[in-house]
Amino acid sequence: MSGKSQSRLLTQRRFLPYFLTQAFGAFNDNVYKNVLLILIAFAPAGTLPVSSDLIINLAAGLFILPFFLFSASAGVLTDKYDKATIMRIVKMAEIVIMSLAAIAFISEQYMILLVLLFLMGTQSAFFGPAKYALLPQHLQKEELVSGNALVETGTFLAILMGTLLAGVIANQAGATYIAAVSVVAFAIIGYLCSRWIPSAKPSNPDMVFTWRPIYHTRHTLAIARKDKTIFQCVLGISWFWFLGACYLTQFPNFAKLHLGGSAAAVSILLTLFSVGIAIGSLLCDKLSGHRIEPGIVPLGSLGITVFGAGLMFATPDTLPDSLSVMEFITHPELISVFVNLTLLGVSGGIFIVPLYAMMQHRALEQERAQIIAANNIWNAIFMVASAIFAILCLSVLTFSIPEFFLILAVLNLLVMAYIYTQTPDFFWRFLVWLVSHTMYRVKHQDLANIPAKGGVLIVANHVSYMDALLLAGACPRPIRFLMDQDIYNIPFIKTFCRACKVIPIDATDRRSVMKAFIEVNKRLEDSDVVCVFPEGRLTHDGEIGPFMRGIDLITKRSPVPVVPVALQGLWGSIFSREGGRALLKLPKRFWSKVNIIVGTPVAGEDASSTNLRETILTLRGERR
Repeated sequence: MSGKSQSRLLTQRRFLPYFLTQAFGAFNDNVYKNVLLILIAFAPAGTLPVSSDLIINLAAGLFILPFFLFSASAGVLTDKYDKATIMRIVKMAEIVIMSLAAIAFISEQYMILLVLLFLMGTQSAFFGPAKYALLPQHLQKEELVSGNALVETGTFLAILMGTLLAGVIANQAGATYIAAVSVVAFAIIGYLCSRWIPSAKPSNPDMVFTWRPIYHTRHTLAIARKDKTIFQCVLGISWFWFLGACYLTQFPNFAKLHLGGSAAAVSILLTLFSVGIAIGSLLCDKLSGHRIEPGIVPLGSLGITVFGAGLMFATPDTLPDSLSVMEFITHPELISVFVNLTLLGVSGGIFIVPLYAMMQHRALEQERAQIIAANNIWNAIFMVASAIFAILCLSVLTFSIPEFFLILAVLNLLVMAYIYTQTPDFFWRFLVWLVSHTMYRVKHQDLANIPAKGGVLIVANHVSYMDALLLAGACPRPIRFLMDQDIYNIPFIKTFCRACKVIPIDATDRRSVMKAFIEVNKRLEDSDVVCVFPEGRLTHDGEIGPFMRGIDLITKRSPVPVVPVALQGLWGSIFSREGGRALLKLPKRFWSKVNIIVGTPVAGEDASSTNLRETILTLRGERR
């Protein structure tokens, strides 16, 4: 989807009411929570039964605790019942909770407000699984990245605006009355928006629900671990919230102690970070080619490390104790801090949106809400760990805040290395994305001809050593390639091939050929996409020679759709054999313009090597 298509999504009933409901929910949560914290922090002496510091720390714990206690049960209920109905029930509960909060605000009953904060956390714990599990039911696969990008953009901007409005409300003379009216009004608006969300049928209506929170939690976490890629997505998302909590918590002291800013400076830092995440989230759709693309996740994680470390090196050694807002914004020594902070947010947005989309898409429909519930539990665990880690680094080991930011950058590099080692698809897809977006200008034609489901055999001409990477980057589904064994066994290439489940073949060895064809047929029977370069080796003259009979043998055993694909523009590149050996000569041109043209699928029983050759020649424009 393009940017215009994203805007169009915001005009459709299947998305707009949902988007407004979740945005107003995040907005109201932050208005309520931050007004409460500010009022507690500045409460007159003798008003509170214990110290304000203790209550503020207690408030943070009370809001997160329900995610441990209720997320798993919420996931089970969301899979069992209509998700839109659950969202409406939760939003109605928010009106009740906020009505009680309004009374507590006016009567200044802060301990009751803390109990209600726990109930708000509970409401959020039940809302989360429904919020993310509903998206794949209302959006098509190719819309998931756009939908998640808009959700993350709306969420972070809502958090920002809610936090800023809370500061404005808390500074008014009648703060408690204004807060009381505001939180109830926003809760009502959120509920009215939820009334327009279309029905989202139950994913597993026959499931029997009993109230067993400990069992549900263990079972839900086990479900999330079944699929390795899903679990790495969950860990990646949770790591993002770990980093986010670490940065956001340190903004007040960072602005005061290291940037010479006032209280308003904290809002400026929060704005830059939140707007950066919103920009990065919206960029995902363009960077990913309007589809779920794990290859841009490493790009985001690399940016988090680079710009997170940049925050330390951009922090000035000395500044005046207090700068006015205008002096703070325009101070030349702070510009690089602002740039790094914004780009840190952009990198975070690029990092997290594909992970949410992959998690939603790969999850089985009957377990999707439970996997999202498991994600919420892990998010809560990582956010608690972030507080402990910050205390350890800043209070026990006495690092400065800029040094703490550098530690986070290095730690991010190590954590991402672990995740990409466990799920190498992320890293290899990044290499594919990098090649197809830097060395070449790639255009695709008729990609929709590749069937969305079931086994598919792709047949393409073989022009350069980059063919497989470019085809992998173009195809909306993962491709398993049949590759010459000599190339497969090159050390670095072999690691890549194993990660991508490439099938090696030695055309001179009959046993190797039969073994490879058996594996190809097995992949096709398992509903994979397999690509074969039928001539078995890179062309020496750019022409398509007679195809080997292997295509006929494969289609006889697995009569799956056969899709002819033509590659244009790669002959003459440094990775082709025109003018000499590949890589050992100067290419005719750099930044090659490449066309990948997908032909109409042919039924397996009707496909023949001769006909496919003629079809590819026609797609290349060599037959009239």
